[in-house]
Amino acid sequence: METLKCLLTRSDCYKTGRTIAPKGVMLHDTGADNPMLRRYVQPSEDDPDRAALLEKLGVNQNGNDWNRPGLDVGVHAFIGKLAGGTVAAAQTLPWDHRGWHAGAGTSGRSANDTHISFEICEDDLTDGDYFARAYRAAVELTAMLCGRYGLDPLADGVVISHSEGHRRGIASNHGDVEDWFPRFGKSMDDFRADVAGELTGEGEDGMTQEQFDAMLENWLARQAKEAPAPWSAAGRAWAEGNGILRGDGGDKRYKSFATREEVTAMLYRLNELDK
Repeated sequence: METLKCLLTRSDCYKTGRTIAPKGVMLHDTGADNPMLRRYVQPSEDDPDRAALLEKLGVNQNGNDWNRPGLDVGVHAFIGKLAGGTVAAAQTLPWDHRGWHAGAGTSGRSANDTHISFEICEDDLTDGDYFARAYRAAVELTAMLCGRYGLDPLADGVVISHSEGHRRGIASNHGDVEDWFPRFGKSMDDFRADVAGELTGEGEDGMTQEQFDAMLENWLARQAKEAPAPWSAAGRAWAEGNGILRGDGGDKRYKSFATREEVTAMLYRLNELDK
């Protein structure tokens, strides 16, 4: 499954900047007959990948996407169709950002404080092929998130739908995704089992070593593009100014891993500096 990173930085939800420690994943569907990602996802004007993202997503000519102020909603990702018709996921908030997706529950608690969320773009609920592809993408995305945050998809309350969240008292009264999944013979129990199978390599397709390598390479490439945090500015300036970090061996990839040989090179330079 292709996953785009298109953070909705103009939205009010993004601007709040609050973080959570994810304890689960909540599924939603849009409840509208429009499976196209461009309906909801558009890059900000200052996104360095704006042109490439628009080429993949297509342009929302109506200006009613979710990357604008004044909306009281915000999810971490959408699953739907790219301009070319393939099904993909688009990450729209940092995974540990507090979303606005569940609303208030009867318990006084909200899954906004605990669960990563994504919306599956509904069509007219009659296309079995689209459902199968969107469902599979949802399984893969949820498995990735569970793996990243050490979550057990079969544990109570970890992977839930919006309607299940309502029954638990941590979400508003919505029917998704049970208004769609059963039409094609799927339940949330099936979904949780499929996610668990994906994690263990016993799912529908499993994961080959080549697929794992490709996912890891993609993740490392995205991490390497991340800008370093402002709090590290003084340390970075010192390290670069004293030749500890030179970049010639790739050791200035601030958001990526350092190999043992890069670490030893930096330690050697530090030792030489102390002489």
